[in-house]
Amino acid sequence: MSQNPNANPQQNPLPNPAGRLPLVPTLLLFVAAVAAWAGWLGWDQHRDVHPDGSVSGPYQPWQVIGLAVTLVLPVCWAAYRDHGRAAVAGTTGGLTVAAAFDWSDDASGLFALGAGMVLVGTLAATSAVCTAVSAVTRGRQQR
Repeated sequence: MSQNPNANPQQNPLPNPAGRLPLVPTLLLFVAAVAAWAGWLGWDQHRDVHPDGSVSGPYQPWQVIGLAVTLVLPVCWAAYRDHGRAAVAGTTGGLTVAAAFDWSDDASGLFALGAGMVLVGTLAATSAVCTAVSAVTRGRQQR
């Protein structure tokens, strides 16, 4: 079998075998998600007791918004670079692991439910962001 000497490997990339995720972008986004959790939420471990006796926290809305805004940038970058699946998997995995680790000292066991909610919410949000970025990117490339 002879190979075409004029074939450009950039134009004919090998397919991703078995649909595997690219390791480096997935790991980078996993680490970014864990680091963002630690930076925005990991240090705040106390609940706020209000004058009426109600309890809230430990996180304030600005912390959760900061976490989301911080992670939107690398997710958009990865989706723009055609690593949307890695962005979804890495970010979702990183936040889920960070939440489970951070909340694992809860004696009631409800931390597992909370970590599951983080998983579902992050999966939905990162999928939506990646889909939007891919749609915009495809729209520009078709012009």
